Amino acid sequence: FSLNKYHLSLSLSPTTPALLYFTLSRRVPPLWPPEMAAYRRPFSLFTLLSLYLLVLTPHSLSFPFPKPHHKINSPIKTLVILVMENRSFDHVFGWLKSTRPEIDGLTGKEFNRLNASDPDSPKIYVSNDAVFIDSDPGHSIQAITEQIFGSNRTTANPAPMNGFAQQANSMEDGMPQTVMSGFKPQLLPIYTELANEFGVFDSVPASTQPNRFYVHSATSHGASSNVRKDLIHGFPQKTIFDSLDENGLSFGIYYQNIPATLFYKSLRKLKHITKFHNYKLKFKLHAKLGKLPNYVVVEQRYFDVDSFPANDDHPSHDVAEGQRFVKEVYETLRASPQWKEMALLITYDEHGGFYDHVPTPVSGVPNPDGIIGPDPFYFRFDRLGVRVPTLLISPWIDKGTGELKLFLLCC
Repeated sequence: FSLNKYHLSLSLSPTTPALLYFTLSRRVPPLWPPEMAAYRRPFSLFTLLSLYLLVLTPHSLSFPFPKPHHKINSPIKTLVILVMENRSFDHVFGWLKSTRPEIDGLTGKEFNRLNASDPDSPKIYVSNDAVFIDSDPGHSIQAITEQIFGSNRTTANPAPMNGFAQQANSMEDGMPQTVMSGFKPQLLPIYTELANEFGVFDSVPASTQPNRFYVHSATSHGASSNVRKDLIHGFPQKTIFDSLDENGLSFGIYYQNIPATLFYKSLRKLKHITKFHNYKLKFKLHAKLGKLPNYVVVEQRYFDVDSFPANDDHPSHDVAEGQRFVKEVYETLRASPQWKEMALLITYDEHGGFYDHVPTPVSGVPNPDGIIGPDPFYFRFDRLGVRVPTLLISPWIDKGTGELKLFLLCC
């Protein structure tokens, strides 16, 4: 591997396969031509992280026996997953109701009071004036509880969804208006066109960072917030990647910065290192050649790198960058010879503190594995979070499909 002025080589011990040897040497001549310089930093960063996690993870080397290949009888052979960041359904698609009345969106009459418990408190109505969000609304587990219930008491059923403005008001001036705002459909032209042409789901609850664990493993293994040491250590639950591998089906992760899927401990096994691909170098190529695997995860830029802005939609990142990225992914897949056997699922990991009017389910939600969250909240994972926008795109989807379905993406 190329690391600036040095070579880093990785080899296995001929006598003890579990031992890794590292050799560092001067790099002469340069391995990267000038036109590839833009790709060097993200590749090296991923390489370093991968090697670090491999060394930390016991039994990372795995040499399994051949597994039987599972035959896919459905017309869809490839599923592509793109998980964006921190926007609620009403914030993104609420105002699409004006042209798509079957969608449970906004009428303009919805509001929150600045003080949820004071009937005389000023009302903050929903608006369609969202453009660029330069602040990051609250989305910790305690902030979400206040947004949903208007207090720290979680007994109300249905959930009143009346604490968004109140919680935002505790953060900074102007934040209540921000969290109650939504985008006009014409400001999100890619989403609007995709929603009109394919399927939009208008009931997908989600909350906080552990959502990404739920996407691929249906549990956060007790995580209810970001704890750095736990993320570095890795999460041990069984994932869809494990199930695919056990059944002889293929998967691939196409990343731009660092793949968040490496927080799953099982993906740190050396046998999976070839499943990770630099998006810039391989995604369009594999799609063009018809070589995308059965399960594809596309990971965007979660933070700015040099002159490449983040495109994950997380405030305060510009949603225009996210729209460009979604367009690129869609057009790449549409041009692939695999398109007729493909589906693209675009969703969000959480609502990001933005208002949504639909009461989230707060009862009858099964804990996926019986694990209780850590102190001080001891969350039981028995209720869901706030709706997030989700699109299902495929030649097998009828035009303008609007579905009201429940997807368990998070705690």
